[in-house]
Amino acid sequence: MAKSNKPIVWGLFAAGGTISAFVAPVMILITGLLVPLGVFGEDAMSYERMTAFLSHWIVKIGLLGIVILTLWHAAHRLRITAHDFGIRNDSTIAMGVYGFAGLFSVIALFAVLAI
Repeated sequence: MAKSNKPIVWGLFAAGGTISAFVAPVMILITGLLVPLGVFGEDAMSYERMTAFLSHWIVKIGLLGIVILTLWHAAHRLRITAHDFGIRNDSTIAMGVYGFAGLFSVIALFAVLAI
């Protein structure tokens, strides 16, 4: 029986979807509602405050995790969608979408380290 990487791929897919489903609404709530309504101070989203916040190591790890898992979730979803549209050359599609996710994961890593 050949070993498969499907459990890893499905794990990344599920984690990306879960992170996206929980983080996106919270960020919209904070930046779109709570700051304009004055729940947080006017300077809550100031450049200096956000730079100080983003420079903390735990925030960098969390941000990197959100971006990478979301990329892999999107890549898997695109692969499945291509399959549903009748594109049956799965290895080429998988190489393209997962290569894209891998490349942009590395770019995200360098971007987060540069903050």
